[in-house]
Amino acid sequence: MAQPDTKKVFFENLSGTGKAIAVLTSGGDAQGMNAAVRAVVRMGLYVGAKVYFIHEGYQGMVDGGENIEEASWESVSSMLQVGGTVIGSARCKEFRSHEGRLKAAHNLVLQGITNLCVIGGDGSLTGANLFREEWSGLLTELVDQGLIEADAVQKYSALHIVGMVGSIDNDFCGTDMTIGTDSALHRIIEVVDAIMTTAQSHQRTFVLEVMGRHCGYLALVSALACGADWVLIPEMPPEDGWEDKMCQKLSATRSRGTRLNIIIVAEGAIDRHGTPITSGIVKDLVVKCLGFDTRVTILGHVQRGGTPSAFDRILASRMGVEAVLALLETTDNTPACVVSLRGNQSVRLPLMECVQMTQEVQRAMDGKRFEEAVKLRGRSFENNLRTYKLLAHRKPESELPVSNFNVAVLNVGAPAAGMNAAVRSAVRVGISEGHKMFAVSDGFEGFYKGQIREIKWADVGGWTGQGGSLLGTKRTLPAKHVEKIAEQMRMNNINALLIVGGFEAFLSLLELITARGKYDEFCVPMVMVPATVSNNVPGSDLSIGADTALNAITTTCDRIKQSASGTKRRVFIIETMGGYCGYLASVGGLAAGADAAYIYEEPFDIKDLQANVEHLTEKMKTSIQRGLVLRNENCNENYTTDFIYQLYSEEGKGVFDSRKNVLGHMQQGGAPSPFDRNFGTKISAKAMQWVTKKLTETFRQGRVFANTEDSCCLLGMRRRALVFQPVVQLKDETDFVHRIPKEQWWLKLRPLMKILAKYKTSYDVSDSGQLEHVIRNRPKESDTSVAM
Repeated sequence: MAQPDTKKVFFENLSGTGKAIAVLTSGGDAQGMNAAVRAVVRMGLYVGAKVYFIHEGYQGMVDGGENIEEASWESVSSMLQVGGTVIGSARCKEFRSHEGRLKAAHNLVLQGITNLCVIGGDGSLTGANLFREEWSGLLTELVDQGLIEADAVQKYSALHIVGMVGSIDNDFCGTDMTIGTDSALHRIIEVVDAIMTTAQSHQRTFVLEVMGRHCGYLALVSALACGADWVLIPEMPPEDGWEDKMCQKLSATRSRGTRLNIIIVAEGAIDRHGTPITSGIVKDLVVKCLGFDTRVTILGHVQRGGTPSAFDRILASRMGVEAVLALLETTDNTPACVVSLRGNQSVRLPLMECVQMTQEVQRAMDGKRFEEAVKLRGRSFENNLRTYKLLAHRKPESELPVSNFNVAVLNVGAPAAGMNAAVRSAVRVGISEGHKMFAVSDGFEGFYKGQIREIKWADVGGWTGQGGSLLGTKRTLPAKHVEKIAEQMRMNNINALLIVGGFEAFLSLLELITARGKYDEFCVPMVMVPATVSNNVPGSDLSIGADTALNAITTTCDRIKQSASGTKRRVFIIETMGGYCGYLASVGGLAAGADAAYIYEEPFDIKDLQANVEHLTEKMKTSIQRGLVLRNENCNENYTTDFIYQLYSEEGKGVFDSRKNVLGHMQQGGAPSPFDRNFGTKISAKAMQWVTKKLTETFRQGRVFANTEDSCCLLGMRRRALVFQPVVQLKDETDFVHRIPKEQWWLKLRPLMKILAKYKTSYDVSDSGQLEHVIRNRPKESDTSVAM
C-alpha cells in the first residue's frame, strides 16, 4: 500500500487561522514587486490568515496608524501588470535606530502581527533580521514603558521573517535571479535595439551606461544579449592598457564592414587601480583615438520603470506563495530565510548567509581581488563573463587550434525567437575551437538539396537580436531523403551536427541514429538544442523561444484587459499556440492573471466549464470588472474557442459580456527576449563544447566514428542542471501521438494560478523549497547559469 506524501499531509493540516502576516516593500523599487505583494496577500487569505499591507516600507512600520492596513482579495486586483510598488517604498533612517525599531514593534503588536514578508535588497533584509533578533527585548521594553500588557510578551514571543529579494541589479548571492532583473534587462535591450538602427544609419559608436553601482550583472548580460563590442563592469576591471585594446577591437570590427559599435558601461565600472571609468571617459577616448562619431546614452531610471516581464511576474508569484508557506512552517528556532530560485526550482536559504556572501563580494572588490569577486557572484555570473569573452573577442588565426573538423549547424521545425542567437553562439564557439563551420539553409530540406555553405565569424554579427530563423527552417524530416543527406555529409566531409529546433529536431535525431546502421556518414557526434515556442521537447524543462512567446501573450492580455477599462464587466477568451502542450496557456495565464486556462493535459468537461462561468459570475458581482480565460489551441476537439466563447456569452448574460481573441503567429514573431537571447547563447556554446569533446574522443585512424547512444544527445535543462541526454533514452518519456513529454514540471504551477484566481483547490507543496545553505561554488554539473 502506497505511503502518503508527508509534505502533502502536512499542508492539509497547515492553517493560517489566527495568524497575521504583514507584507512590505523596502529600498529601491523593482518591477514585479506588485506581483509578489499580490501573491502574499492572496495565498495568506487562502490559508485563512489575516494579511496586512505596511505602506512606505519601514517608515510606515515606524509611523504606524493608517500605514498598516488590512488587505482584502480585491485590494490587490489589477496590480499584477503595474510596475514599481503600489504600497510604496521608502528608505527609513529612523528604523536604523533602536528607538525606531521600538516604535515599529509596538505598532506590529497592536495589530497582532508576528509574521513579516519583506521584499527588498540586502540592506532591507539585514534590517529585518536585526529586528527579529531584538524582538523579545523590544517587547520587554514596551511592557516596562506600560505600552503593552505583560501577557503580550508570551503571546507574541517570536517574530518570523521571510525575505524576497527585489532588486534590478541581481546583486544578492544565493539566488539566480532577483525580482525586477529580467524586466530591467527588457528595458535595456529595447533601448539597445532601437539605438542600433540609428547607429547603423550614421556609422556611429554608442556608449550606453546602465545601472549597477556595485554589480555588473545588467551590463554583462545586456552585452551578451546584444553582442556588444566591449563591456566594463566593477567585478572585473580591464587590464592596464585596455584603452588601446578596446580601440583596436572597435577598429577591427569596422574594418570587417560593420557600421556601428556598441560599448556598455556599468555605472560602477572601475579600472584595476579603482579609478572610475565613466561613459564620458569612454566616449572621449574613442573620439580621440579613432575619430569615430560617438554618442553617450545614460539609461538611468528607465531601467526601473515599465511593466514587469512575464518572467518577473511568474518569479514573484511563485516566491510570494513560497514565502507564505515558509512563514506557516516556521518555528521559534527557524532562522530568517530568503525564498529564492535556482534553475526553475524554489529554494529557501538562511537570510544572513546570503547577506554575508553578498558583503564578501564587496570586500573582495575593495581588496582588488577581482577573480575572487567574480567567483563569489556565483556560477551564473562567472559563466556569463566567460561566454561573453568567448563570443565577443575573436582570437587571431595564429592562436586558434587546428582541428580539421567540419561541423554543420541547422534549424529544424517552426521558427522560434532566439534561434539566431543560438546559431551565432555555435558558429563562434566552433571557430574558436578550431573547427570549420557550415550553415545549412532550410533544415533537412536544404540539406538534401545541397544548400550548405561555410559560415565565418563576421557572417553571424548582429544575429543575436534578430527574430525568426535567418538560416531558414522547415519541418521536413530526414528519413525520406536520408540517402541524399548522407551523400551531402560525405561531399562536405561533415564530422558533426548541431541542430537547433523543436519536436521535429528530436524526431530527426531519432531517424538519423536509426540510419547509422546503413550509412556510416551518420556515425558522427550529433546534438540538439531545444528551440520551440511550445516548450514541448522531452528532456528539457525550457526551450529557446518560449519566454518570448510568453511575453507576447502577457503583453497582449494586458492590452486586451485594458480595453475593457471603464466599460461594462467583460470576460475575454484568448486562444494560445502550443499544439497539445499547455505550457503557454498555463504559464501565460499565471503571468497575465487569468481566471482559467484550458489545456489538453488536464481534461475538463461541461461541468468544469459551468463551474468556471459561475465562479466568474460571483467575482463580477464584486469590484472585479474583467475576467481572462486562456485556451490552448488543441485542448479539446469539441470545446473549441468559439464554443467556450458562446457558452460564456450565454451563461454570463446580465452579469458580463464576452469577447474572444486568437493570438496566432504573433507568439512566434518579434525580437527575442533577453532571456531567450542568453539562454540560446549559453546552451548552444555548451553544446558546441560537447561536440569538440566528442570529436576528439571518437577520432581514430584518420576519421571520426561515433555510433554509441551517448554520441547523439539532446542538451536540456532539468530542474537545476543542463544535462546531455541520449535521445534514444528519451523515447520512453515521450508521448509521440500528441508530441509532448509524458511528465511536465509546469503542471505543478497550475494550482497556483487557480489559488490566485480565488478558486478553492488543493495545493501540492511536495516540490516547495527546502531550507538549504549557500554554497560558495556549486559542482559544475549543477550549473544553473541558464536562468540568466
